[in-house]
Amino acid sequence: MGYHDRGYYAGRSAFDSGWTAVAALVVANVVVFVANMLGPAEPTSLNDLLALRGDLLRQPWKCWELVTYGFAHESLNPRQQLPWHILGNMLTLWFFGRTVEGLLGRAEFLRFYFTALVVAGLVWLAGEALGHAGGAARLIGASGAVTAVLAVFIWNFPHVTVLMWGVLPVPAWALGVLYLVWDVQGTATRDSNVAHVAHLAGAAFGIFYAWQGWNLAGVVDLPARLTARRRGRYRVLRPEDEADGGVPLQQQVDRILGKISRSGTSSLTPDERDTLERASRRLKDRDPVP
Repeated sequence: MGYHDRGYYAGRSAFDSGWTAVAALVVANVVVFVANMLGPAEPTSLNDLLALRGDLLRQPWKCWELVTYGFAHESLNPRQQLPWHILGNMLTLWFFGRTVEGLLGRAEFLRFYFTALVVAGLVWLAGEALGHAGGAARLIGASGAVTAVLAVFIWNFPHVTVLMWGVLPVPAWALGVLYLVWDVQGTATRDSNVAHVAHLAGAAFGIFYAWQGWNLAGVVDLPARLTARRRGRYRVLRPEDEADGGVPLQQQVDRILGKISRSGTSSLTPDERDTLERASRRLKDRDPVP
């Protein structure tokens, strides 16, 4: 029996559930929105605790704000009948994110989403620093990451017809152009409280991610690879280990199977696939013939 014949090669984790990443993110955002509405406004609301503040570069120990701001949304005010801020973000994430998650897989989609949040937040901070707004400004909302998701969708399906505002059919690329024009104009005029620069940063990250065909699983595995390489420098190898780069074959296989369990087979590099093929052939050669 080779590694390809084993159940865990299918890339499924023992902790898998029926939840998609998009569904989990939507529920998390809605829960935070409701908790903020029901919670106290004074002296500090939940949104205040989660928001990304413009002085973070002077207080780097609050780095969690680069993620938490993406789960806070503007509360209803007396002039509003619907919570447009969270409604727009979550509907966009729901309709486009499910397709993108299907392309990337659940684990990679979450890595992509949270990285987009951080990138959009950092670019916004840089813009605020250049504008000398400092700690007076704050950022809330998932728009940066949601725009990155929309950008990946448009890159992969530019000619798919989508309903803008739920009624006007347009090709996906046209929707992207309209959003781009709106955000560029908004960034130039700065005449609203919309963080257009965060939208542009998210869109740029999403386009570059799709264009380069990135997979962020390699970033997660980097510490393990560096540790394995350091250990391999001082290991006495036996011929039967068939080691590559100082790392025994079994150790390579264990690392690759762990990566498959976390991210699926689509995250494997060509070298990792070759390693599994070689290990599978060795295992089959050792299996007794019935």
